[in-house]
Amino acid sequence: MTSPLDWSHEIAEISDAGLRVVRTATPAERAALAAALALPSIEALEVTYRIEPDRHHLYRMTGRLRADLTQTCVVSLEPVAAVVEEEIDVVFVDQRSDTDDEASDAEEADREILSGPDEELIENGRFHVGQIVYEVLSAGLDPYPRKAGAEFDWTDAKAAAESAASNPFAVLKSLKRGD
Repeated sequence: MTSPLDWSHEIAEISDAGLRVVRTATPAERAALAAALALPSIEALEVTYRIEPDRHHLYRMTGRLRADLTQTCVVSLEPVAAVVEEEIDVVFVDQRSDTDDEASDAEEADREILSGPDEELIENGRFHVGQIVYEVLSAGLDPYPRKAGAEFDWTDAKAAAESAASNPFAVLKSLKRGD
């Protein structure tokens, strides 16, 4: 899925000293993000990041995302206020690196990939920062938001009746004489 945030930078915008940006999502961008993430609302979204040239035509984006939003309680379906704060650490490359294919042990290569920063492609000379923000925000959401005090109190009457009927002492109880 493409991001509802059309935030991007061209390679030419990145000087040797890097590019530092603070972005605040507009109401329209927050509404589009909320719709894409199936959230009732996103009240605020601010992202601070820096893109710096790294070695061998690589660029590294580091920063922080903060969002104030509303999710839906999985128990009561009531609104739940939430704050998402996530770090951003991404390396942009011109093409995928094949150095990991040279690793003799596939498990070690997987460990290396998972321990480093995410890798994204530079597409047509552009860094698609909006897509990164969308993915980081999505990953930072609570998958099971729960309103304080909300409890799931449900019993299956049919299962309870079947359980009581299959109890061997239930038969004895029915045979017991009343005193």
